[in-house]
Order: sequence, then C-alpha cells, then structure tokens
Amino acid sequence: MKILLAEDEKSMSRALVAILKGNNYTVDAVNNGSDALDYLTAGDYDAAILDVMMPGMDGFEVLKRARASGVKIPVMMLTAKSQVDDKVEGLDLGANDYLTKPFDGKELLARLRAMTRSITPAEGNILRFGNIALNRANFELSSPSESVRLSSKEYQMMEYLMSNPGILITTERFFDKIWGLDFEGDSSIVWTNLSYLRKKLIRIGANVRIKAVRNAGYSLVTDSEN
Repeated sequence: MKILLAEDEKSMSRALVAILKGNNYTVDAVNNGSDALDYLTAGDYDAAILDVMMPGMDGFEVLKRARASGVKIPVMMLTAKSQVDDKVEGLDLGANDYLTKPFDGKELLARLRAMTRSITPAEGNILRFGNIALNRANFELSSPSESVRLSSKEYQMMEYLMSNPGILITTERFFDKIWGLDFEGDSSIVWTNLSYLRKKLIRIGANVRIKAVRNAGYSLVTDSEN
C-alpha cells in the first residue's frame, strides 16, 4: 500500500517514514503543501497523511483542492491543534480521520488500517486467489500444501497482484506503486522481484502464475487461463 506523507518537521517526518516502511507501506514524503498537492493529483496513492501547518499551503487547503480535483483516497490530518473547530473543519473538507500530536505510532497505524479497510476488502487479514492465500498480518503466502514468508517488496507486489487479478500491471506502475516516486534505483528491480515470486509460487504448489504480456505488463492468472 502506497502512502503520501506531508509533514514539514524533519524529525517527525523521518520517524513516520521509518514506522510506515517498517510496516510494509511504500511512502513518498514531502515537506510543504504545494508539493503535497502536486503529488496527490499526479501520484497513485492508497491514502495520505497531511500535517495541517505546512509552509506554502496548509493541510486544509491541500485537502480542499485535492478533493475538488477528484482525489478520493482516504486522508488523515495531523495537527498540534486539538480544538474542536479545527477538527470539524478538516472533516467537513473531506478528511477521513484526525490525529492530534503527540501520538503513539501504534495508534497511527491502527487508524491508518481502519481508514483504508474499505479499499482492501478481504477475509480478515487474508487475501485469496486460486488456491493461494496471502496473510497480511505475517506476510505469509500459502497453498493447501505449503507456505512461505515473503520479503517486504515481494509481499507488496503480491498484494497488488492479488488485489487486481487478471489486470495487466506495467513495470512502471509497479515501480511507482511499490518503490515510490523518489526511489532512484533501476526499474529492473521489478522483474527481479517478480522472478522471486514466481519461484515461490512454484515452491508452494500454487495453481496460479504471474503472466507476462510483452510490452504490456504482468497479471496474476490461474493455470486454467491462457
């Protein structure tokens, strides 16, 4: 799952990025409202965390303009303010949740899970396709006969594939979605991780495979599909 974080306090931003990445989220971090709006309207995010007090444009204005431009993803507001009027303003502008500083990282993660639950439909923490199941709690991929633990990036790629079965996903979309806009590595890392996933699917006796369509992308299909 890919998150946009807009927080101008450097130490806070670093801490939040570490917490989110440590829990298998992909994170793009910006430190001002103008960049936050640009990223929101141009990027492919599952959720956003916006600080209210930012230079250039405050979080309320970012949220207002993002909603007006058609951005519908869940948004959490972060602020040092605890006044009811500020919370009401944020919620009225389209925020899904509101967290007052200081807060515990566990609470942030719990609220983020709750906020995004509607866009990750599954049986509890389990995502299923064919005869395989992906456990979101322990990053384990399993079949009726065997299971294997996935690395962070393998898990995120498999979750993306299983959430969009049969749909072609380009290398560029994987790269942007899983590694983020600020990652400076080579996009070949995408097919390297797909290769690892293919081997693990074979290892556990999966009846699904990652299908490659030349110059188009990859999709998760069952063995019965052409």
